[in-house]
Amino acid sequence: MIFETIDLKVNYQKAGLNGKGCNSTLTSYCTSKSDEIGEKKFPAVIICPGGGYDYNSDRENEPVALRFAGHGIASFVLKYSCVNKKFPTAALELASAVKYVRDNCDKYQVDKDKIFVMGFSAGGHLAASLCNFYDKDILTKPLNVKPDEIKPNGCILGYPVLTSDSEFTHETSILNLLGDDKSNDEALKIRELVSLENMVSEATPPTFLWHTADDSAVPVENSLRYMASLSKHKIPFEAHIYEWGNHGLSLCNYQTSTGEHHIVPVNEKWVELAIDWINRF
Repeated sequence: MIFETIDLKVNYQKAGLNGKGCNSTLTSYCTSKSDEIGEKKFPAVIICPGGGYDYNSDRENEPVALRFAGHGIASFVLKYSCVNKKFPTAALELASAVKYVRDNCDKYQVDKDKIFVMGFSAGGHLAASLCNFYDKDILTKPLNVKPDEIKPNGCILGYPVLTSDSEFTHETSILNLLGDDKSNDEALKIRELVSLENMVSEATPPTFLWHTADDSAVPVENSLRYMASLSKHKIPFEAHIYEWGNHGLSLCNYQTSTGEHHIVPVNEKWVELAIDWINRF
């Protein structure tokens, strides 16, 4: 296995950000090359853990990467900058991660046209942000890249934070992303910008979503609204809304649980379904 951690180099200043305290890394969990087996080209997934844009959850990083790596998917975990690191800091980091994997596809045996981003909770907001802003100046200019260099080929969202302007908003995540300034038109404009159900377009990549209907932290309406926008713009998507289960289920099993409330065997099927979805590309 190629297991290594890469420091991502991002020029935050070009985006008007000071970058102080930012330390973004990408950790790989990829199949090593073998003379006996020969070279392969695997799909890749870059995982963005949740944590309310306050921290990167351990429950949604390495265990998930190992699960997908075990099914022949080159897996990477992004450690992104969080609280008081305002938008688009983390999005620039994820975009840099996609470019790094695409630029090093031979090293990691990755198919450059099958690079997926996966996000849980606030990490879902991050993944979906890149999927809707990869062709916008807010990311391409600071990174000095073309849209195709940072475009994900698909997106997997688990109980994602997506809306920022409704009663269904997970306010803590949005405050950590933007700060609490609502005093002027510019601040309100940025808040509207990160309500991602309104940013879906014909250029948004295909998406896989899963959520629980009774999620009391990030209401399922986040996913339902986003699905409606995907449908409106004729973006292929697959969605699974499970009847019940606490927020933050991750793999839904003992491995990623902090208690009985995180063990929901029927919901664990999302992993198999997501892997099947990736393999259909």
